[in-house]
Formats: sequence, structure tokens, C-alpha cells
Amino acid sequence: MTESLSGYLRARARWRLDRVQHKDAGWNARCALALLDAAAYVEVLPEDDPLVLALEEAGCFGAHGGGEFEPGEAVARFIDFWHEGEPWELLTALPPVSRGEPVPARR
Repeated sequence: MTESLSGYLRARARWRLDRVQHKDAGWNARCALALLDAAAYVEVLPEDDPLVLALEEAGCFGAHGGGEFEPGEAVARFIDFWHEGEPWELLTALPPVSRGEPVPARR
């Protein structure tokens, strides 16, 4: 699961880097760097890490878990606009987003 999630985050970072927007003031680069940071973080997590298991429970790895990382629309959008914060904060926010709940406040 961690390999699938890391691959997804890297792909979205590449998408951000490939975007050309006039006067984005570095927005796409900040998003890409934050996603690459999160991907590197995920790569070293064990498969049974509580953050990964919470994503599995939230249905982000298919209906029965254990499959490829397949975020719903809300989670995909949240990931695409992630631009700051620690990688664990991103992972912590995704299960509530997938359930349509508010994202926990940053500390």
C-alpha cells in the first residue's frame, strides 16, 4: 500500500511541475515539493503504520483494502492542492476528507 500511495503522490507532484500558469508565484512548485516530501515520507512507513491503516479503513485502497491507492474525488482534490505542512499532516487529513468530514485543525 505504501508503494502505491507514494507512487500516486509522486505522479501528482509531476503533474504540478508540468503545469504552466502565468504568474503562479511558485504555487505549483510549492505543491510539488510538498507532495514529493510526502511521497518520500510514505516510502519508509511500514505497511501496518496507523496512518496507512487509517487510509485503508477510509476506503482509499479499494473497497476491500489492500489494492492500489484510489482516492475519491474529494481526497484527490485535497492532495492536488496540498502545499504546506508535514507529510503526516497530509496523511492524517485524508481519512476525514474521504468521509466528508472537516479536516482536523493544524497545531
